[in-house]
Amino acid sequence: MQQATQTTPVVHRNDTRHDDERARLLAGFREVRARSDRLTAPLSPEDMTPQSMEDASPTKWHLAHTTWFFETFILRDYQPGYREFHPGYNYLFNSYYEAVGARHARPRRGLVTRPSVDAVRDYRRHVDAAMDALVATAPLDAWLQLAPLLELGLHHEMQHQELLLTDLLHLLAQNPLNPAYREAPVQSSSAAAPLTWWDHDGGIVETGHATQDEGAGFAFDCEGPRHRELLTPFALASRPVSNDDWLAFMADGGYANPNLWLSDGWARVQAEGWQAPLYWQQDDGGGWSAMSLLGRRRIDPQAPVCHVSLFEADAYARWAGARLPKEAELEVAAAGQPIAGNLLSRDVLVPQAAPAVRAAGDRPGQLYGDVWEWTQSAYGPYPGFRAPEGAVGEYNGKFMCSQFVLRGGSCVTPDAQLRATYRNFFYPHQRWQFTGLRLAKDL
Repeated sequence: MQQATQTTPVVHRNDTRHDDERARLLAGFREVRARSDRLTAPLSPEDMTPQSMEDASPTKWHLAHTTWFFETFILRDYQPGYREFHPGYNYLFNSYYEAVGARHARPRRGLVTRPSVDAVRDYRRHVDAAMDALVATAPLDAWLQLAPLLELGLHHEMQHQELLLTDLLHLLAQNPLNPAYREAPVQSSSAAAPLTWWDHDGGIVETGHATQDEGAGFAFDCEGPRHRELLTPFALASRPVSNDDWLAFMADGGYANPNLWLSDGWARVQAEGWQAPLYWQQDDGGGWSAMSLLGRRRIDPQAPVCHVSLFEADAYARWAGARLPKEAELEVAAAGQPIAGNLLSRDVLVPQAAPAVRAAGDRPGQLYGDVWEWTQSAYGPYPGFRAPEGAVGEYNGKFMCSQFVLRGGSCVTPDAQLRATYRNFFYPHQRWQFTGLRLAKDL
């Protein structure tokens, strides 16, 4: 999941509203920290310790790492006399910050049975108390420096809340008992909206976050600078590709036709035996089910297809006579639209079918929530991008190689994490995130 830093200060030296900003950020801190705890409420310590693969991390590690972030980048520098909770935690819970020091190997996080879950919760309480005190008492000069880091830390933890759930799903999917993260009744699905197309005339468009404008709000550094791009006329599908659409691709031999696949994708199909999206399983009668956070359930044909790689998404688009969108095309479609949809706040935890009724000329639906949508855009710097100095500068820029951008959020994305300019990114073979696709075509 992307990690970056904010480039626009939250408050300004002559801004008399700094007390309101303290109150806003402290309330946000408490809300975000409490949400992480609520997400782990259904879990046992045994659920929170294992690591199912190198790309995933244990739930316990997510809770500790997000706490380490506040301790490392804020409390150690801005809280006089701060007492660190444990001297070994800087090594255990650093993720990839070279400037901060050595760290425990990522593939071995699941072997750290100690500290216990209870000890990690004690760590969180220790840091939360210190952060409360710091926000309330920091002198203005210190506050002006730490406030952007505090807001960054909140968005960092929101990203890890989504990762916590996606990593947990991968872990539960390894269990032959197919246990559910949480029990919930099966929701009846409405028919998906017929696929239509939204046309755009193209031209020079502005994309990216206006991070240099006062009051522009939080954004990760990779979302800016705002810049101009030339788009040729294009069309976007009105909804993401559904499971029913994907079943037609499979029935037509989509996973067996090398002419549809990029070379690296076809190599993955052959080496790993891909025949369906991740977590799908066929029963003796030929029907399909998929593992979800609500347990293993029958495929909802109307819901967006999920847990597919960029390689699969690209092959499907070729099969459908279309292509994957550019990230700027999705941003233009989402600009000015409310951030609303099947996101984490709805607590549904699985993708849902698109609404069946749309007026002619409406912008595409489901631009936020349900599934992250793959684009054909490589994750790289916008013109004029400069990574911030210091350790937080490692947050983002050093990952701008060999990955692709996704847009729009998923059913487990915290709502406040998103905006039209938000750039998520993964390697093209990765499937465990809630990833799907929307078709595009040239006009």
